[in-house]
Amino acid sequence: MGELPSLISDLALILVVAGCVSLLFKWLRQPVVLGYIVAGFLASSHMPYTPSVIDTGNIHLWADIGVIFLLFALGLEFSFKKIVKMGSAPVIAACSIIVCMIIVGVGVGKLFGWSQMDSLFLGGMLAMSSTTIIYKAFDDLGLRQQKFAGLVLSVLIIEDILAIVLMVMLSTMAVSRSFEGEKMIFSLLKLGGLLILWFITGIFLLPLFFKKFKSMLSNETMLIVALGLCFAMVVVADLCGFSAAFGAFIMGSILAETLEAERIESLVSPVKDLFGAIFFVSVGMMVDPMMLIEYWKPIVAITAAILIGQSVLGTGSYLLSGQTLKVAIRSGFSMAQIGEFAFIIASLGVSLGVTSHFLYPVVVAVSVITTFITPYMIKASNPAYDVAVRYMPSKIANLIDNYTSGGTLLIRHKNNWNRLLKSILRVTVVYMVLSVATILLAFHVLLPFLSELMPFRYARWTVAVLTLLCIAPFIRAMIAKKNRSEEFKALWNDSRLNIAPLVMLVAARVLIALAMVVYVIGHLFGYSMSFSIAVGLVLIFAMYSSKKLQERSIQLEKTFFNNLHSRERYAEAMGQKKGSYLTQLMSDELHLASVSLPENSCWEGMTLKELDLGNKFNISVASVIRGSIRINIPVALTRLYPHDKLEVIGTDEQLTKFIEAMNADVFENEEFDIDDREMKLVEFVITAESVFAGKSISQSGIKAKYHCLIVGIEVDGQIQMPNRDTVLSEGSVVWAVGENADVERLPDLRA
Repeated sequence: MGELPSLISDLALILVVAGCVSLLFKWLRQPVVLGYIVAGFLASSHMPYTPSVIDTGNIHLWADIGVIFLLFALGLEFSFKKIVKMGSAPVIAACSIIVCMIIVGVGVGKLFGWSQMDSLFLGGMLAMSSTTIIYKAFDDLGLRQQKFAGLVLSVLIIEDILAIVLMVMLSTMAVSRSFEGEKMIFSLLKLGGLLILWFITGIFLLPLFFKKFKSMLSNETMLIVALGLCFAMVVVADLCGFSAAFGAFIMGSILAETLEAERIESLVSPVKDLFGAIFFVSVGMMVDPMMLIEYWKPIVAITAAILIGQSVLGTGSYLLSGQTLKVAIRSGFSMAQIGEFAFIIASLGVSLGVTSHFLYPVVVAVSVITTFITPYMIKASNPAYDVAVRYMPSKIANLIDNYTSGGTLLIRHKNNWNRLLKSILRVTVVYMVLSVATILLAFHVLLPFLSELMPFRYARWTVAVLTLLCIAPFIRAMIAKKNRSEEFKALWNDSRLNIAPLVMLVAARVLIALAMVVYVIGHLFGYSMSFSIAVGLVLIFAMYSSKKLQERSIQLEKTFFNNLHSRERYAEAMGQKKGSYLTQLMSDELHLASVSLPENSCWEGMTLKELDLGNKFNISVASVIRGSIRINIPVALTRLYPHDKLEVIGTDEQLTKFIEAMNADVFENEEFDIDDREMKLVEFVITAESVFAGKSISQSGIKAKYHCLIVGIEVDGQIQMPNRDTVLSEGSVVWAVGENADVERLPDLRA
C-alpha cells in the first residue's frame, strides 16, 4: 500500500481529538467552541506529549473554507428586513459599543507600545461580542425569554453585520498601509453600491430560479446549488477587492429572503459544523504556552478592558439607546466577552500579514478567559443594579429616568416631507445603482466581446442601443416614482411654498438620469456635451412618455417586492408569523415569549380553562401554533396537544414562573426491559378442546384479553387474511403477533 497522505492523517487526528474534547466540554457544560480550541492546542506542535499535525498549511486552507461556511450560515440567519423592523435602539447601542470598544482596544495596544495596525485590529476584535457564547449562557441560565435577552440578541445581529463592514475597512487599510479618508470613503461607497446591486439582483432572480426548478431541487441538488452560489459570490467579492467571508455572508443574506432559506440552512448546517470545527481547531493550534507566559500582562489588561469596558461603556450605550437602567446594566454585563468574530478578524490580520505573531494567541487566551467568566458576569448584573440604585446621586437617577421614559428613542411621528424624502432617496439610489451597474457591465464586458465579433462602429451602436434599452425602465422609474403619491399631492396642495421644493426634487432626479444617458452617448460616440445633452433630453422624454416602459417598470417592481416578501407571506399563510402588535405593547415590562409544550407534559389533552394559566401565573395566551395551524386568541375550550407551541404575554417574572411550572409538570419516563417489549410471531393449532374453537376473532378476546393480533389463518394449506368475523374452526393454524409476555399467556400455545 502507498503511504497515507498527510492531509488524511491530519484530518483524522483533528477530528478524533476534537470529538473527544468536545464530549468532555459538553459534560462540563462549557461551550463546544472552547473544546475545539483546546483540541487544536493538543494537536499542535506546542504540545509535545500528543501526536501533532504534520502539514499545517492544508489545515489553514480548510480553516479558510470554514470561515466561508460560518459566514454563509450567519447570512442565512440574517435578514435585512429584521434590521429595519428592530428600530433605532439596537442600532444605536451596537454602534456605540463598537466605537467605544475600538477606542479601548486601540488604547490598550498603544499602552503596550504595539504598532498602529496591531492596535487597530485589537480594537476590532474587542468590539465584537460572541453571539454563540451569549446565546448558550442565556439558555443555560434560563434567561432567553426575558426582554433584555431579546434586546441583546438584536444588538448582536447588528454587530455581526457591522463586523463585515469593519473587516472591509480593516482590509482596505491593511492593503493601502494608510488611513487616507478619500480611499476609505470610496471603499465604503463601493461597498454600499455592491450591497444594493447584489441584494436587488439576488432577490429578483433567485426566487424565480427556485420556483422554476423546484421539482428538480432534491436535497442533494439544493445543497450543491446553494454552495455553488456561495462560492460564486466569494469569487465575485474577491474580484471586487473584498474578502471571501464578505461574499459568503452576502449570498447567505440574499438566500435568507427566499422560501428555501430554512431548507438550505438545515442542509448546510452539517458542512458548516465540520469546517467550522476545523477553523476553531486551527485557532487552538496557534496557541503557544510560552508566548502566553511572555505576554501575560497584555492578556490580563485586555481581559480587564473587556470586562470593565463592556460593563460600563456597554451599559452607557444601552442607556443612550433609550433603555432603562436595569435593562442597560443587565445587557451591558452580558456582552463582556469576545468570540468567533474576534478569531475571524485575527485570522484576517494574519492572512494579510499586517499583525504581529503574538496577537492571535493573546486574543484566543482572552476569549477563553472571558467565556468562562460570562455566566458570572450575567449573574452579577442584578447585584450591580442594586448597588447603582443605592449609591447613584438623585440628580443622575432623575436624568436617566427622564431620558429613558418610554424606553425608546423611536420617533413615531413622520410627516409628509419625511416620508416623501425617504421614499424618493430610496428609489433614486436603488435605480441609480442598477443603471450604473448595467452601464459598467456593458462597457467593460459586452463592448470588448462584440468588438471581436464585428467592426467597432457596429459594436458601439449595438452596445448603445442595448444599454439604453436595459436602463430605460430604471430611468423612467427614477424620474416618475412618487410624483403622484399621496404625500406629494398633499404637500403640493397644502402650501404654495412647497411647490418649488417639489419641482426641484423632480428636476434633481431628471438631472441624475440625464447624466447617465449623456455619459453613455458621450463615452461611446464622443459627441459634444451640448449635442449629447440634447439627445439625452429627447431620450428621457421618450422614456417618460412610454406606456410600455411604465408597465414594464411597474411589473419589475411588483416582481421584486413579491419575491422580497414571499417568505413573510408564506409564514402568514402557514400561521407561523407573529403579529406586529408585539412591538407595540403599552408597557415596557410586558413582552411575548414563545414556548413549546415539553415531551410527556401533563398538560397535554387539557383545555386552557382546565389549566387556568391566567389566574395561576398572570399571563395571557395569545396564540397556539400546531404544525402549520395557528390559533390566534384561543378560547377557554382550546385543548393542548403534544408539540404545541404557545405564545404567551407577561412580564419577565411571570413568564419565568410559567415556564418553570410547565417544564416541571411532566410524566416520568417509565423504564422497561427491552426484551419484554420485543414483538414475536407464533403459531398454534385450534383443537377441539381449545377455548377459541368455534368463536369468531372478535368473540375470542385474543386482542382485548391477551393483547395479541391474529395476522393469518391457515386452512387446508391456504393462508387467509382474517377479519373480526372470521371463525376459528378446529384444525386451523393461527398466526399471532404480540409481546413476549403476552403471547406466552395464550392457552393454546401453553398447551
